Amino acid sequence: ARRRRSVARRAIVEEGRANQADLLILSLSAAMEMFVDMYYTLKDMRARQLAHQTLNLAMIVCSALAIWKSLMVVTLSESPVVVVLSGSMEPAFHRGDILFLHMGYTPFRSGDVVVFKVADREIPIVHRVIKVHEKESGEVDLLTKGDNNAVDDRGLYPATQSWINKEHIIGRAKGYLPYIGMVTIIMNDYPMVKYVLVGLMGLFVLTTKE
Repeated sequence: ARRRRSVARRAIVEEGRANQADLLILSLSAAMEMFVDMYYTLKDMRARQLAHQTLNLAMIVCSALAIWKSLMVVTLSESPVVVVLSGSMEPAFHRGDILFLHMGYTPFRSGDVVVFKVADREIPIVHRVIKVHEKESGEVDLLTKGDNNAVDDRGLYPATQSWINKEHIIGRAKGYLPYIGMVTIIMNDYPMVKYVLVGLMGLFVLTTKE
């Protein structure tokens, strides 16, 4: 009976993977059809109209960059919006949630959810402050831990480091949107999807009549 349950679980997992692969193939197929349609639309456009649409695309990109830079200034954070990439903060935050960050000037407190970077780890970590240690100099050291983890983050810090400080912090979580960031995770897991979506968005702007 135990063996049958194991086989059944394996079959369910394999079926889920197959469904995910089928969905990805269908999405790419639909995207390629849209790409072909937009290509022929773009091919039929006049040079002046194409130049105008290209300028519109450039303005959209510049506007997006300007908005991002403005958010960096307002939030005092180098990355005002981040995506939760793991389940280490469940049940507070789940994989795919988008967090809105703000650095602020108020002192860090135990219970704050912070996003931080440490040496040798390229991807920022979203965890909760569980201990605050204030030095005689006035500087503050922080110890963090994932809500869903059994131990603190000292195993994630460099070998010679037992605490993090303000220099490691990107920002404090002030709000979130559930699961919206799954699009980003899918694009990171499947780079081809990212390239196709970016290409389609560019072509959509170029071929829009209005």
